[in-house]
Amino acid sequence: SKTIWEYGRRFYGRGYGSHFKSWLHNEVRKPYNSFGNGAAMRVSPIGFAYDNLEKVLKTAKMSAEVTHNHPEGIKGAQAIAATVFLANIGKTKQEIKHYIQNTFFYDLNFTLDSIRESYTFEVSCQGSVPQAIVAFLESTDYENAIRLAVSIGGDSDTIACMTGGIAAAYYKKIPTSIIEFVNTKLPNEFIILLNEFDKALLNE
Repeated sequence: SKTIWEYGRRFYGRGYGSHFKSWLHNEVRKPYNSFGNGAAMRVSPIGFAYDNLEKVLKTAKMSAEVTHNHPEGIKGAQAIAATVFLANIGKTKQEIKHYIQNTFFYDLNFTLDSIRESYTFEVSCQGSVPQAIVAFLESTDYENAIRLAVSIGGDSDTIACMTGGIAAAYYKKIPTSIIEFVNTKLPNEFIILLNEFDKALLNE
């Protein structure tokens, strides 16, 4: 919790939710029983960092509980982390879909076209994690996955963040043009951390 709290305070005003902002102002750092999608949004690296699913699920739970300790908040984070892990080890989309539906009981049997006109801003895990996963399942490459995630509207930056982590794991390649553009928006400290994370994964 200390690391998230310190980074959140140092890089304040980045579109955080109201509960997270309040958490940043509290020295005690108690979780606030949220079932929002914030923990699911930040969890993707965990899916890359471990070599077995049990560790991924355990660590995703620990990561979520720092702030989002509601069962649905934990479930959403675990579902995204598990999807990233399964995608990274080469499971097929059908295998991934089957696991997520049978483990987390999310309904993934819909298309983005079927919800695009009616979907509204939704920050709960229940109302955004399945949409992020389906955007990946319908995609053909990394950029297409991001475009599909954004296309349904709603909490589109968070949905695209979740989808993007999965797509990066599955397709193994993010277009150089996207990486270069994103790097222009990041503090140098973040770029160094990302490079160190990549090196650590390659050295495993």
